[in-house]
Amino acid sequence: MLMNESNEIKAVEKQVYPFALNNIPYSYEDLEPYIDKETMNIHHSRHHDAYVNGANKGLQDFPEPHNKSSVELLKGFNDLSTDLPDSARNAVRNHVGGHTNHALFWEIMAPNSTGEERRPSGELSERITETFGSFDEFKNQFEAAATTRFGSGWAWLVIDKGELKVTSSANQDRPYMGGQTPILGIDVWEHAYYLKYQNKRGSYVSNFWYVINWDEVARRYKAAR
Repeated sequence: MLMNESNEIKAVEKQVYPFALNNIPYSYEDLEPYIDKETMNIHHSRHHDAYVNGANKGLQDFPEPHNKSSVELLKGFNDLSTDLPDSARNAVRNHVGGHTNHALFWEIMAPNSTGEERRPSGELSERITETFGSFDEFKNQFEAAATTRFGSGWAWLVIDKGELKVTSSANQDRPYMGGQTPILGIDVWEHAYYLKYQNKRGSYVSNFWYVINWDEVARRYKAAR
């Protein structure tokens, strides 16, 4: 069982080199039947860990990025010194990006004891309805972004210049790199769902609504505003 306080995960985005793998705030089996225990285990302990190791290895010989947090590195990716070799820049884009993407992913999910689909409440709910017309229309756009993302990547709900938007990104690219702040994201790399869903990405995406931690998404929304 991997249990920890959520403030450790929140600190991930403030980590500076060397980066460290965070625990998740629930057990691997706690998202069943929507996401299975074995997928969670492999996804966190192998895939996420590989991004942490890749980031540390790729940046170990280049001190310039060492005093910047993971988010600062991603926000400033296009301004990283041209003196840095491609290997170091790729370590930021692919591995630091992968580390922070996954840290958010674990935190914006939570166990579901009721078996009911979850929806936001309060100000975030109102803003979603105001922006998209209804929560169901937001769902449609988010699911479309997730299911039509070609190959590997993510679908996001972001804040862009104060407005909510649905978007997607390839591989481990992070919305910060384009000036957007992510508050909700779903991993649509095959390793996130293939053991349980095989090639049925749409079923995995549909079940995501049962495990979203909308309290955490709302916290990120308020912080990002």
